[in-house]
Amino acid sequence: MASPAETRVFLEVRRRLQSALLVLGEPKEGGMPMDVSITPSSLLVKTPGGCTEICLPAEVRLVPSSGRGLQYVAGEGLHLRLQARAEHSSTELTSMFNQSSEALDCCTFYCQSCGEVIIRDRKLLRVLPLPTENWGALVGEWCCHPDPFANKPLHPRENDCFIGDSFFLVNLRGDMWQPSPQVAPEETHCHSSENHFKSKPKANTKVICKRCKVMLGEAMSSETIKFYMTEVIMQPSERNFPIIPRSQFVQSTFAQCLVELSSARSTFRFSVQGHDGKPYILLWLLNSDSVVIESLASSRSVKKFPLLEDILKADSSSARNAVKVLYQPCIKSRNEKLVSSWESDISVHSLTLPSATCLELLLILSGNNATLPPSLRSMNSFQVAFLKM
Repeated sequence: MASPAETRVFLEVRRRLQSALLVLGEPKEGGMPMDVSITPSSLLVKTPGGCTEICLPAEVRLVPSSGRGLQYVAGEGLHLRLQARAEHSSTELTSMFNQSSEALDCCTFYCQSCGEVIIRDRKLLRVLPLPTENWGALVGEWCCHPDPFANKPLHPRENDCFIGDSFFLVNLRGDMWQPSPQVAPEETHCHSSENHFKSKPKANTKVICKRCKVMLGEAMSSETIKFYMTEVIMQPSERNFPIIPRSQFVQSTFAQCLVELSSARSTFRFSVQGHDGKPYILLWLLNSDSVVIESLASSRSVKKFPLLEDILKADSSSARNAVKVLYQPCIKSRNEKLVSSWESDISVHSLTLPSATCLELLLILSGNNATLPPSLRSMNSFQVAFLKM
């Protein structure tokens, strides 16, 4: 617990490195004495204005005698590195789609923003991952005859669900009796199936939630809908709709997507694009083994953005698994040279989300960056942020 005059504390623990970086914020009154007590399971900071105590999660323990590299950074506070014993979390974040087909026997799809039912009581007999985006270019290496898959899109059957990098495809044929999401025609620019940023004009449709008018996905054909994972929640029908703050859901879902892609494909650089094909964020995944523990002082800069209020409440004096990323905004023609460089690099993987969600994600990254100690907010020419899971 902490008093209103609490000291800002930031602690990053690396599970693989078994190390920790502790930053103790500078008291508002210069030269105020500070008493710091570090035990394996807690941190306690006392000043004449109050005290701040943070209890570590059960899987994280510090080694107080290992403290080294103590330094004072003007305007920021004390930095200290320690050894840590951090076990892998017993509650790993698992995707709904990684579960068995029996667990997905009867599912309901909800709009994450408002809870509107999109598909009710759908039996999913097959949940299959889609091949990588550039699979078509590799067919020539597999076959000694003409491409048998040419001009044959992969569309799910009635009881199928196909999983892509940031979306899933479902067939609406068996759900015409129930209220279906609105389909709004529009002219848009969609990126090609190759893992590049090239875009071409293509007539497409937006799938919009009837209640809150949020874009949920796109109609790929008269029966196949592509739902974005950041917009739709799918879960067993016997469960109630989970009320998750929008910003927490977006960053947790996106962080999990980065972890799964980096593990499966050894991909660490990403271009986050809108459904219109425009790049919004260039992102570099640094590590996925961080545990971030922080006690945040109030920040005037983030109070202007209601989207971030739930993040601050959840992160106050809490421990969260997180992925550490470097990012650069690309909106309003920013970083055009870097975008051009990443376009031609085949190791960069593109992820497509609704344009509004791209802006939400950028706001989340910027808000997180603003809460970090100033010396930790940038690395080379990139900005630093943690996406909590």
